[in-house]
Amino acid sequence: MEEPATSELEMSLSDGNVTSDDELPLTLPTDGSLSGSIRKGCDPFAQTQRSKLQHRRARINQQINKEMRMRAGAENLFRATTNNKVKETVALELSFVNSNLQLLKEELEELNSNMEVYQTDSEAINVPMIPLGLKETKEVDFTASIEDFICEHYGEDSSLYDKEIKELMELRQAMRTPSRNQAGLELLMEYYNQLSYLDQRFFPLHRNLGVHFHWYDSLTGVPSCQRTLAFEKGSVLFNIGALYTQIGARQDRSATAGIDRAIDAFQRAAGAFNYLKENFSNAPSLDMSGPSLCMLVRLMVSQVQECVFERVTLTTQDTHFTSQLCLAQEAARVSDVYLLVQQTMTQPLMKDYVPFSWASMVQVKSEHFRALSHYYAAVALCDHTLSAEEEEECDEGAEKAFLQFYVSSPAEPPLSQVLRDPEQRRKLGKAHLRRAVIRHEEAMRVHSLCKILRKMDILQDVLSLTHKRSLDKYSELDREDDFDETAEAPEIQSQTHQKPDITPTNFSKVKVTDIFQRLGPLSVFCARARWGPVRVICLQKREGGLGLTLRGDSPVLVAGVVPGGCAEEAGLREGDYIVAVDGEDCKWAKHGEVVQMLKSCSERGVELGVVTLHSHDTQLERRAMLLSHSSDKDNTRQRLLSGAKGQSSASLLNWNRKKTREGGGVTKRLGSTFSLSFGSIRDTEAMY
Repeated sequence: MEEPATSELEMSLSDGNVTSDDELPLTLPTDGSLSGSIRKGCDPFAQTQRSKLQHRRARINQQINKEMRMRAGAENLFRATTNNKVKETVALELSFVNSNLQLLKEELEELNSNMEVYQTDSEAINVPMIPLGLKETKEVDFTASIEDFICEHYGEDSSLYDKEIKELMELRQAMRTPSRNQAGLELLMEYYNQLSYLDQRFFPLHRNLGVHFHWYDSLTGVPSCQRTLAFEKGSVLFNIGALYTQIGARQDRSATAGIDRAIDAFQRAAGAFNYLKENFSNAPSLDMSGPSLCMLVRLMVSQVQECVFERVTLTTQDTHFTSQLCLAQEAARVSDVYLLVQQTMTQPLMKDYVPFSWASMVQVKSEHFRALSHYYAAVALCDHTLSAEEEEECDEGAEKAFLQFYVSSPAEPPLSQVLRDPEQRRKLGKAHLRRAVIRHEEAMRVHSLCKILRKMDILQDVLSLTHKRSLDKYSELDREDDFDETAEAPEIQSQTHQKPDITPTNFSKVKVTDIFQRLGPLSVFCARARWGPVRVICLQKREGGLGLTLRGDSPVLVAGVVPGGCAEEAGLREGDYIVAVDGEDCKWAKHGEVVQMLKSCSERGVELGVVTLHSHDTQLERRAMLLSHSSDKDNTRQRLLSGAKGQSSASLLNWNRKKTREGGGVTKRLGSTFSLSFGSIRDTEAMY
């Protein structure tokens, strides 16, 4: 049963568990049958963790789809019937369906929240990152729709394009299972770029091709269906961003090189989601709605900031006072950006949509890095003592950094005095450690409330180690005779030396060739343009030549026809495009190539295949053309003849090129063709 089209906001599941064993290329025959893209997806039948999860996900998606159709039917029956017995039965059935949907949603959330398998295999202990799963899609068959359009719109035999249609179908099938590396990204970008060509070739402005695109929301698996190519493009762009998150999560962040790769990946993921938010509207699924994409952009920026902190930690080998203050402020910055993500996730539309494990992880990180900021502040105050030689440096450097360290400086005692008094430094350091321990314990409490996070051993290890480190440090500073009440540590001013960038997706780096380029240049042969059927014109060369003027390349334009000449008598008109010469296709031919074909024609003459492009105001233009043509017929003949001798410098032909917003297609207008005088013939303009 076909899924009904829907415009309601919907939800889906992530792409599941991915480890290094999922990058198995799809093996295809090498008999030369495929002439297109060499980029292929992963083998969907390989028994990797990723493929197993995808199969589970597909099964759950289908079950959700079935339950939703059953619920829709039951609700319609409940509203339509007046029989109380039937109403009771239907109400009971609805309760079962809703229960099943809730169970399926929980199962999907568990799959989606399994972040640990996306992480690197490195033994380094790092806080896990949050990756996104890919949106899944059903198979789409373009064959019948494209074949019909080629026959109706382009007037060609669609069977001649079986190879191109097959290549397009194989490219879409491959992009459903991209490998988690650069090759997978290029595969998705190639298909995205091909969709731009496809949009111009086969999707007119005011007509639907009849192709249904089914995609599942990336977080809860509820299907969406639309017939617009924008939905397909937006979903592919979402998967590009999601794949970047997976690549970023798998990097080994125990070295600066891996951290830099992770930063780049998360920044590019943010760029993809931001581009989607700014350029695609009226999303049919919630994962591509404005609030959701805004949340994802902020989440990616936060993970970039976390990587920046990790790099600063790796590169800061000394225990200098200002170095530890810098670490504390970097950690506070990470806490702040995760707090902003947490607030975004608690908005009404997002609260019931974002997985509980994600919200819990973001809260854990906010508390964890706030605790680290207080820990490093304590280390700076208590572990670094000033020697006599450093007193002068303290006055200039350390004191300046310390005075800017807090959001609001305490009145008593002054910070400059604290910096020089070891006992005051110990007490302030102890206050910071107290806050660090409290924050660590809050992070562990939030962690313990989430069943999925409790299964992540590496996260448990990080929280336990940092908590123990702060407790041990607190014990070192605590004294039996310290009866003074521990003061409240001031709030640390967050600061970073590297602000995250939102890196736009560079689609131009993946060069693709229009699969259907044999249909002709897009400037003329596109879905937006209209032209008559191909006409065959038989020209017999006379003493004065063929009596026509040519201009331009790919395809060559008939810019002028000599009145009374061979071309005019044969039915050739100004504005015709030459698409074939003696049966040889020349839609992509250069001016010189067509001229050579015409010059080499035999005494029997030459057959031209021509088409006439029609614009939306063709009738008005032709009336003006005919009036101008009839009044200046004699003068035009003289100008043509003089132009052939190179005696005039007026323009030969003038048309405007207007780029449409949707496809960037080009329309050539012939509004003043007949009223302009013919001038000197240039290299690409000549009369024959």
